[in-house]
Amino acid sequence: MKKVLFFAGLFLNSISAFTQTADSLHKVAKNYMWNGDYSNAIIVLGNALKVAPDDLAIEKDLAFTYYLQSNYSASVEEGRKLIERKDADEQCYQILGMAYKAIEEKKEADKMYRQGIKKFPNSGELYNEYGEMLWMKKDPEAIRLWEKGIEVDPSYSSNYYNACKYYYFTYDKVWTLIYGEIFINLESYSSRTPEIKSLLVDGYKKLFMDLKAPKSQANKNPFVAVYLNVMADQSSAVSLGLTPESLNILRSKFILEWFDKYAGKFPFRLFEYEQQLMKEGLFDAYNQWAFGASMGLAAFQSWTATHADDYNRFISFQKGRVFKVPPGQNYRASTAK
Repeated sequence: MKKVLFFAGLFLNSISAFTQTADSLHKVAKNYMWNGDYSNAIIVLGNALKVAPDDLAIEKDLAFTYYLQSNYSASVEEGRKLIERKDADEQCYQILGMAYKAIEEKKEADKMYRQGIKKFPNSGELYNEYGEMLWMKKDPEAIRLWEKGIEVDPSYSSNYYNACKYYYFTYDKVWTLIYGEIFINLESYSSRTPEIKSLLVDGYKKLFMDLKAPKSQANKNPFVAVYLNVMADQSSAVSLGLTPESLNILRSKFILEWFDKYAGKFPFRLFEYEQQLMKEGLFDAYNQWAFGASMGLAAFQSWTATHADDYNRFISFQKGRVFKVPPGQNYRASTAK
């Protein structure tokens, strides 16, 4: 009996060593990846796969490292193996998609993204990247995919980013403003945030330049019609021009009217958050954070210096919570399939 236990112990120890060796090799390879030594990373990842040939994480890193090395043909080859696996996840499709886009293999990328979305129908990432691939061809179908991504994964930020930019270059400024402000709350401190803040400022200016013009979409979309009506009701707040202060007045009055008349019919997380900030006495600081720097850096810096307590309280409040959008609040109907 002791001899059986002894050999059983040796067997278990060998399994543990086998697994540890694969993990150790993977860690070494990751260090090479982080340091930009892709050739050594590929060598070590290849050795790790010899030890653990079914390890999905190692195989994904190999395909991704080929991509980082600009060896796109090898990345495509590894990526194709990844998506054929039964345990393929969303990231497998993302890695292959990046490689396809790098070599402009749009036909195969289109086929691959359709396959991925069929397997992961609620993947905001795949809808976003599929839309970006189409937009590389200037295909207007891209917006349908970004809208669908917003519908199925409403707290994923990149679809809002792309949709906001798309609508900015159309006559429809409402969704530039809506999607842009949701984006800066989902992704408050990324390199993309200042870009969208600037679009928001310009979007408000263009909205009030065109507010009295006919809005064909308002007739088709009840949410947009109500939004524009409330903005028109409060337009006197910006009669002398748009500044962070006048926008704060405009938007405060907008929230008060919205919750008095329309919140029951159109529950909306963004407006609920703004109402919460008003109750906390933080809405002025929030508007400065959202619009101040884009409307004049010197004035913004002066405001934050003279209202340091309020601004720091807002930043602390903001960093202490996670902004999420619940499902069922996408009032712009998506037609993407």
